[in-house]
Amino acid sequence: MKRLVVLGGGESGVGTAILGKKENFDVFLSDMGSIKPKYKAMLEEHGIAYEEGQHTEELILNADLVMKSPGIPKKAALIQKLKGNGISVISEIEFASRYTDAKIIAITGSNGKTTTSSLMYHILKQAGLNVGLGGNIGTSFALLVAEENYDYFVLEISSFQLDDIDTFKPNVAILLNITPDHLDEYDYSFDKYAQAKFRITENQDENDYFIYNLDDEKTISMMNEITIRANQNPFTMKDANQNSYANDDWFFINDQEGGLKMSINELSLLGKHNISNSLAAATAANILKIKKDSIKKSLMDFKSVEHRLESVSKIKGVEYINDSKATNVNATYFALESMKKPVVWIVGGKDKGNNYNEILPFVKSKVKAIVCLGADNTKIVDFFSPFIPTIVETNTMKDCVEQSSKLAENGDIVLLSPACASFDLFSGYEDRGNQFKEQVKKNIK
Repeated sequence: MKRLVVLGGGESGVGTAILGKKENFDVFLSDMGSIKPKYKAMLEEHGIAYEEGQHTEELILNADLVMKSPGIPKKAALIQKLKGNGISVISEIEFASRYTDAKIIAITGSNGKTTTSSLMYHILKQAGLNVGLGGNIGTSFALLVAEENYDYFVLEISSFQLDDIDTFKPNVAILLNITPDHLDEYDYSFDKYAQAKFRITENQDENDYFIYNLDDEKTISMMNEITIRANQNPFTMKDANQNSYANDDWFFINDQEGGLKMSINELSLLGKHNISNSLAAATAANILKIKKDSIKKSLMDFKSVEHRLESVSKIKGVEYINDSKATNVNATYFALESMKKPVVWIVGGKDKGNNYNEILPFVKSKVKAIVCLGADNTKIVDFFSPFIPTIVETNTMKDCVEQSSKLAENGDIVLLSPACASFDLFSGYEDRGNQFKEQVKKNIK
């Protein structure tokens, strides 16, 4: 019996352990931190041996195969030791893909992954397909493979998950965009990060499809250096000669069967970046031969993702918007771009090497006041104080929302779009967004 060691007892780790047990591996799971009660219960229910609070090397280095959770750094000493011993270290998506024949639609990109994956799932589900949604969103891919029997999987995939693939081969791969993010894990090299994103297509062949953003500079420059065997399907908002194209008024997917045309105003998702995301999903749906009317209906009735430009409430003429999922500058760029009214902007958290120059034009033209929400706001204050006279510092959500509501007037928007990770004050972007929504509803009477 082959020994599978799973490092990390979160969603992807526990899912892999359960699938490994089902596939007759001798499974052991090890987590350096503590494992949540719900995951412990799942491991115990399946009779899987585990440890927490430590990595016992003699129980790990005897593995035939190791699944590393995406949160464990590649440079960790234990990972280096495993690789040095010639033990294969793979990601959960690699492991799970070996045990399913379902069609895989895999979606990656620096921004828009969750929205596009959720929209893609909505389109396929509405069309009556037997489809599961997983990966970096919701349930782990491995657990879905272990417990369900889907014909299609829509997977949101991060660069960390792609770092440890070997044979993973989606039928349809979507690359939305590549902007600087997580560079601390890629030796501060934008090229290395971009190469990780492109691994989504490396095992594809001429029977597969690669959908990419013709308007994304980094994607296009990388494509000149990489051999892509899959059928290429670009989408764009700049070149009317392409099959998947949108402008300020119309949305087109052109093909031999008459294609799809709809007014931009009919799309349920707002903002240019979301038109781009909708193009990507509609292109994939068309490749999968979903009926045009069905695609169109799904694009019109899709509900936006929580914590992504989510309208919370309108109080005394002030609209409160939760964009807590904007954990990098580029995501905040899109949020500010789509704002049509004066903004009180809530920003801050754990900085990931942010460069605020790219959003400065929007900040100067749209932001009337900044409310910092972070353990250390120095960088934000220093950068923006020459341009924005009103900058307030806070380090609790209660104080942050109170200060924002004082600064906002009838007709303004209070926008939580932090451009930073949340781990300095919160357990994750969901926690940050939920606390924002709670305080908006509680403290503003």
